[in-house]
Amino acid sequence: MGKMAAVVGSVATLATEPGEDAFRKLFRFYRQSRPGTADLEGVIDFSAAHEARGTGPGAQKVVKSQLNVSSVSEHNAYRAGLQPVSKWQAYGLKGYPGFIFIPNPFLPGYQWHWVKQCLKLYSQKPNVCNLDKHMTKEETQDLWEQSKEFLRYKEVTKRRPRSLLEKLRWVTLGYHYNWDSKGFRAEAGILNYYRLDSTLGIHVDRSELDHSKPLLSFSFGQSAIFLLGGLQRDEAPTAMFMHSGDIMIMSGFSRLLNHAVPRVLPNPDGEGLPHCLEAPLPAVLPRDSMIEPCSMEDWQVCASYLKTARVNMTVRQVLATDQNFPLEPIEDKKRDISTEGFCHLDDQNSQVKRARINPDS
Repeated sequence: MGKMAAVVGSVATLATEPGEDAFRKLFRFYRQSRPGTADLEGVIDFSAAHEARGTGPGAQKVVKSQLNVSSVSEHNAYRAGLQPVSKWQAYGLKGYPGFIFIPNPFLPGYQWHWVKQCLKLYSQKPNVCNLDKHMTKEETQDLWEQSKEFLRYKEVTKRRPRSLLEKLRWVTLGYHYNWDSKGFRAEAGILNYYRLDSTLGIHVDRSELDHSKPLLSFSFGQSAIFLLGGLQRDEAPTAMFMHSGDIMIMSGFSRLLNHAVPRVLPNPDGEGLPHCLEAPLPAVLPRDSMIEPCSMEDWQVCASYLKTARVNMTVRQVLATDQNFPLEPIEDKKRDISTEGFCHLDDQNSQVKRARINPDS
C-alpha cells in the first residue's frame, strides 16, 4: 500500500495543464518518469504476474486468461519460433474484456530472426516508410545496406549523426502481405521503430474497415511503458511494461480503446540487450521452418541497433470476409490509412519531419 500511495502522490503533484484530460496527465507523468524510482511502481509487469498477483501495485487488475491450445499446433508454433501454446502464460485485465497479454512465448534465440526481418527485410522497398516523404526512392532503396557498417562499428555518442536505419520511425507492410491463419487474416502490418527518446501519442486504431478482428502486437528490443485507456480520454489509463518478445492482443471491447507509449526505458544494466536476446538462434532449424538463419555479422548490426531502441510490429486484418475496399472513399473515412498513428511516434532529436493528423481520428 505504501508503494501505491507513493505513486498516487507523485501523479497528484504533477500540475494539470489547461484542458488536460486524465489520459494526457498520466502520459506526461510517465514520459517524465525516472527508472529505478517509485515513479514506476504502479506499472504492471506481466512477466512477473504469476509471482506478484495480489501483492504488487496494479496486480489486483490482473487475471489469468485461458487460451485455446488447439488453435495453433505445436508444429506450426515451432515453425514460427514459438513455444507450444500449452506453455504460454496469458493474462487479462479486469475492466478490459478482449485484452490479452502474453509474456515472451518465443523459444530461446528465435527472436533473432524476427528482429532481423524487421530491420533488414521489412525496411526494404516496396514497403512505405516515413523517410519516403523527404528522400528519393534511390536514397531509401536499402536502408540496411546503407547503415550496417555504421551500426556495426558505431560508438554511441549524442553528437554523432544517426544512420538512416536509426532515423526510421515507421514502415507499412501493405495489404498484399497475407499470412493466413485460422479465423484471422493478417492483411497489413505496421512497424514502429522507437529510440530511447521516442513516444507514441494517444490514439485509437480505427482506420481498418473491419473492427471486429483483433490487433496483434509484437515487441522486440528495449522495454517500454504502454498505457491502455478507455473509450474516452477522460478515463485514466492502466500502465504496463512491454518487454522484448511480449505479445499483446486487443480485441472485442478493447479493440477501439485509447492507448499510447509514453516512454522507452534504457536497459537497467547499462547499454546492453535484454537477457532474452542473449541466446543465439540455433544453428539447425526445422526443414519447413519460417525461421531463417541469422549470421553473427547480421546480428551484430541488429544488436548494435537494439541497445538504444525497440521495434513494435502490429498485425491487423483490414477487411471482413467478402468485404472490399470502397471504390469511392466515404467522406468520414477519407484519411491516409498507411500513415495512421505514425505521426504520433516522436522523439526529441529526429531529423525527419512528420505529417500531423488529428490524434483522435
